[in-house]
Amino acid sequence: MSQSEVVVIIPARMAASRLPGKPLADIAGSPMIVHVLRRAEAAAVGPVVVATDSEAVATAVEKAGGRAVLTRSDHPSGSDRVHEALGIVDPEGRAKIVVNLQGDRPTHDPGDIRAALALLADPAVDIATVAGEIRHERDRTDPNVVKAVGSPVAPGRLRALYFTRATAPSGEGPLYFHSGLYVFRRAALERFVSLPPSPLERRERLEQLRALEAGMRIDIALVNSDLLDVNTPDDLERARRRLGG
Repeated sequence: MSQSEVVVIIPARMAASRLPGKPLADIAGSPMIVHVLRRAEAAAVGPVVVATDSEAVATAVEKAGGRAVLTRSDHPSGSDRVHEALGIVDPEGRAKIVVNLQGDRPTHDPGDIRAALALLADPAVDIATVAGEIRHERDRTDPNVVKAVGSPVAPGRLRALYFTRATAPSGEGPLYFHSGLYVFRRAALERFVSLPPSPLERRERLEQLRALEAGMRIDIALVNSDLLDVNTPDDLERARRRLGG
């Protein structure tokens, strides 16, 4: 697929309950959202836009040379925010693939975006994402580390069965940390936002469960990255250590 068919949208809200104001948290001299912007640009898969409910975040992005659009503050999920932004930046519907790269991933490997995008070569896949093997014992039981549970369909690829904050699956074998990255077919995103938040989505506070409960297919590319979502002050310190700040 060509870059004209893909748009990357980064949702970023200021009112995160566990780490308020985190898009503007300083990491190595730059706001976190600017680090995420640079990672998305480095993937070179299409234009990058930040979707935010904050004038301050939009200003930081524009000061860094990026594009930002203002969206409502009441969206139930990041993907709902992405959908609103998509209508602003591409009302003609030119983009057929929409990458939702969540704004709390400042250490994201740009290659992971390309790995997820490649899964949509399979027409049966509605949404693609990535996961990496959990390497730190503390992450196995940390509810802020979302675990992906899936069935292998090819080397390095799973079909998602469930996502959870619990330690799963049980028994011997690796656990996989789900990254805050979704690649939607545009039609899949339209369907996703037409659905109300689902029971398991509300219970686990994981938006991807809305898609699974509706019977949508999510495939997972397994990557070697040491994934990190910044959800807590401890996560922020880990990101600062990795990025030298």
